[in-house]
Amino acid sequence: MRTRQIVLASRPLGMPTADNLRFEEKVIEDLKDGEVLLKSWFISVDPYMRGRMNESKSYAKPYQVDEPFRGSIVARVVESKSKLFSADDLVVGDLPWMTYITTSAENLRKIDPVIAHPGYYLGILGMPGLTAFFGMKDIGKPRAGETVVVSGAAGAVGLVAGQIALLNGCKVTGITGSDEKCKMLKSEFGFNEVINYKTEKNIRKALRAVCTDGVDIYFDNVGGDITMGAIDNLNFHSRIIVCGQISQYNNTRFSMVPDILPRVLTRSILIKGFIVRNYGDRYDEGYAWLTEKVKSSELKYKQTIVKGFDKLPETFLGLFSGINQGKLMVEAE
Repeated sequence: MRTRQIVLASRPLGMPTADNLRFEEKVIEDLKDGEVLLKSWFISVDPYMRGRMNESKSYAKPYQVDEPFRGSIVARVVESKSKLFSADDLVVGDLPWMTYITTSAENLRKIDPVIAHPGYYLGILGMPGLTAFFGMKDIGKPRAGETVVVSGAAGAVGLVAGQIALLNGCKVTGITGSDEKCKMLKSEFGFNEVINYKTEKNIRKALRAVCTDGVDIYFDNVGGDITMGAIDNLNFHSRIIVCGQISQYNNTRFSMVPDILPRVLTRSILIKGFIVRNYGDRYDEGYAWLTEKVKSSELKYKQTIVKGFDKLPETFLGLFSGINQGKLMVEAE
């Protein structure tokens, strides 16, 4: 059997382009004991993948030139030589960008499409959901009556982080990049206030206008000027959850900003960066809580699904222009 795959053709300098990715065909080897043959169904695209295109050392191993991209994929089992899975089971795992995949069954997790749409297991019931859960609950520790600001609020993580704060009785302001997304955050997800950073000239003043009691928790998905505007509005004993810095991922030079440190000192602000892998031994706790809230409809979600395996490169690049509402993925079938 032959499969199509997408490999890293070259390392980008600054913003990636489609030329940094290449389609190939290859023959799949026969199954060995303990392996399964999968057909990709939903393929996740995520901001962290940009960092893996670089050769520099980070928390995730860099993609290698001429080797496949990889990430979270929901797939259907076509054939199994494992006791763990049978044909037609749906699974999710960290897998290469291929139409058909042969892999060990040990690193796959079976999913239940009765509980939620299969794509949810790439979003609210997957890595983004866990990221929001642990970031908000373990670092933010929201308390009723506090004011929370979430940047990248209409994205895969931001939607969940904001709703968790709302469930804890907080007043939540979302920052996003279009009037349509602003409307969605208020009408569909219950955010109290929203700010369109593309039309608002001064984020600091905009936040001050809507967060009249200051900001107690800032869930940072973007970095840059938005974060600097949020920091100016932080209260004493506030918390900054550094989850992502998508505005900086394509920069070729990084600036240090020690000028924020006096404010961190005088207002006793906690800043903590994290990655979801820090909580690997607690994933079951996170999955159980998120699944319960999805089943009870206390947590809602949004997906942007682009159809066609061939659309993967342009969909991935679309992350950086904000084409998505909620989780962005490609339906390969």
